[in-house]
Amino acid sequence: MSARVLIVDDLFPNVKLLETKLALEYFNTVSAMNGPDAIAICERGLCDVVLLDVMMPGMDGFEVCRYLKSNPVTAHLPVIMVTALDQPADRLRGLEAGADDFLTKPVDDVALFARVRSLVRLKAVTDELLGRALASREAGLGDPLARAAAETGLDAEILLVEDRAGAADRMAAALGQHHRVRIEPDAQRALMRAAEGTFDCILVSLDLEGSDGLRLCSQLRSLERTRNVPLIMLGEAHERERIVRGLDFGVHDYLLRPIDRNELTARVRTQVRRKRFSEVLRGAVQASLQLAVTDGLTGLHNRRYLDSHLGALFAEASLRQRPVAALILDIDRFKTINDTYGHEAGDEVLRTFAERVRLHTRTVDIVARYGGEEVVIILPDVGLAEAQVIAERIRARIEALPFAVQRATRCVPVTVSIGVAARQGEDAAAGDMMKRADLALYRAKKCGRNRVEAEAA
Repeated sequence: MSARVLIVDDLFPNVKLLETKLALEYFNTVSAMNGPDAIAICERGLCDVVLLDVMMPGMDGFEVCRYLKSNPVTAHLPVIMVTALDQPADRLRGLEAGADDFLTKPVDDVALFARVRSLVRLKAVTDELLGRALASREAGLGDPLARAAAETGLDAEILLVEDRAGAADRMAAALGQHHRVRIEPDAQRALMRAAEGTFDCILVSLDLEGSDGLRLCSQLRSLERTRNVPLIMLGEAHERERIVRGLDFGVHDYLLRPIDRNELTARVRTQVRRKRFSEVLRGAVQASLQLAVTDGLTGLHNRRYLDSHLGALFAEASLRQRPVAALILDIDRFKTINDTYGHEAGDEVLRTFAERVRLHTRTVDIVARYGGEEVVIILPDVGLAEAQVIAERIRARIEALPFAVQRATRCVPVTVSIGVAARQGEDAAAGDMMKRADLALYRAKKCGRNRVEAEAA
């Protein structure tokens, strides 16, 4: 998997060494000799992963990392801090600055390549979400990047799969200060619990008694319910080969025993924050998709949704020789309601009208605002006679109860005219059926309103 790796180091020999190593693994590289230049490259979107030296004059690596992670534009960019410092306190400082990993010089090539590949995969997924989520800003749904970057990574549901009672208790105590932790010593029960629960992070010991922790990680990555849950392996230094294999198939991070409690909490927080970052973006994507096919006032589908789905539905009905019917509903004298009570009251009537219509439709039906005060209902597997019955039921329901307006201080009598049509054998397309339903609606209006008219025989 190729990617653009930014190497940030104030010593040219160090830059060249990493460039050579990464080039042999088919990574593209770009370099910066100081913090401000690195930030500029990141903000312009010219890299996928940052290898960041800590000890630099002026703006050190910790400051650079904090800046990148606090900026919504670059917060999703994976940062691996590379330094000669090897104390737990140094790793902790890097992780607290927002680093995704921390490698000690001299850098182990296998660990470096495994971490870069793992983070590149995560970045690719995030980039796809990011591109789609940005559309929600144009739709007036706020800035998903700012919301995502503000995530703290605290108050999470954590599953700890560890059969060493003492170790499990110590880790649970450390994590329990900021999260809710469940301990499960058995791999199969852990798999079931993970599939049934809603965990924000799962930690798995690689040397479970009688079980293969790496296989459990693989199973968790393959299940739909747990595919996006961050996984952290807990292993020994001599298990580095297995750890690299785990990173290669998608495990997010690892900790080596003896586990430093501060590093443990920092790495879990990083993974939870990243997961929630992606969830905010997914939510923004879903909201923008919903907005694109939903009428903002009534909550019904909009004309775009109707146009994009009706043709396929009608074609399938024709192919299978199945019935399908269309109802076009138009609120009677809606302009008078607007003129008498105001446009705000007219909006209240439209919302209530949509709610009542929905009560008499099925989940398989298409209910869409056609424009103004018109609503279209498409009824799959419904013939003309049954469609007339449904239309009459809706008409009676609308007439039966006056509509509350002006914050329920007044009531307005409302009626509706409905035109009904069904698919005929000679119809070439859905438009033919819709034209007959429109003509039937015209007759209902002409014949006095508040009535149902079906297509002419």
